[in-house]
Amino acid sequence: MSPKKADTEPSAPGAIWFRERPPARARGSLDRNAIAHAAVEVLDETGIAGLSLRALASRLGVHATSLYWHVSTRDDLLDLAVDTVFAGLAEPGEPGDDWADDIAGFMRSLRAALLRHPWSGALAASRPLLGPGALQRSEFVYAGLSRAGFTGAALTAAAAAVSNLVIGSVAAQAAWEGQDEAAARRAMHDHLRANADRYPTLGALPDTRTDSWPDQFERAMDALLRGLAAQLNERE
Repeated sequence: MSPKKADTEPSAPGAIWFRERPPARARGSLDRNAIAHAAVEVLDETGIAGLSLRALASRLGVHATSLYWHVSTRDDLLDLAVDTVFAGLAEPGEPGDDWADDIAGFMRSLRAALLRHPWSGALAASRPLLGPGALQRSEFVYAGLSRAGFTGAALTAAAAAVSNLVIGSVAAQAAWEGQDEAAARRAMHDHLRANADRYPTLGALPDTRTDSWPDQFERAMDALLRGLAAQLNERE
C-alpha cells in the first residue's frame, strides 16, 4: 500500500528530523541519503524554485508517491538538502590550543561549503538546523566556545554570532551572483553622494569596493573573534 500525501503528518521546516523513518519493507530502493543528494543536485542546477517532489522523483526515476514514505513536503526536501551541505564539511577534529583558531577554521570551512551551493546560505538562514550534519558542527562550535569560558546566555549568543556571520555573508554574496555588482555599487554611491546631507558618512565612502568578498569576510570574522575574546578578558 502506498502512502498518500494527505495521510502523512503535517510538515513544517525541521519536522523531518522528529519523524520516524518508515519500516524497511516500505522504503523500497530509496533512502533519505539518496533523496538528499538528488535534492542537492536539483537545487544546484535549478535553484530553490526548481525543486519539487515531482522534479525529484523524475531525477530518481521513481513515481512521486514513492517519495512519501520518506518525505512529506518540499520543506522536508529543503531540510535534507541543507543538512547534506553541512555534512559535506570535514569531520571536526580534536580541538587545538587556541579556541579562536578552531572557530576561525570552522567558519572558513562552512563558508566554503555553503558557497559551493549558492542556494544554501539563504536556506540555512531561514530554517532550523536540526539535522545530524548541522548538529555535529554546532556541537563543535559550542564545545569550543564553552572551553574558552562562555556559559549560559553568553555561550548561546556567541555561537549564534559565529553561525550568523558565516550564513549571512554567504547569502549576501550569493544574492549578487549573476548581477553587475560594479554597476549597482556605482549607482548606489551616486545616490548616496547626491544625498550626502542626509547620509554624510555613507556619502563619504569610496565609490569602488575596497575589499573582495573573502577579504570582507576575514575582516568581519576577525572583529567578531576579537570582540568575543574581549568579553572573556572582561571577566578576568
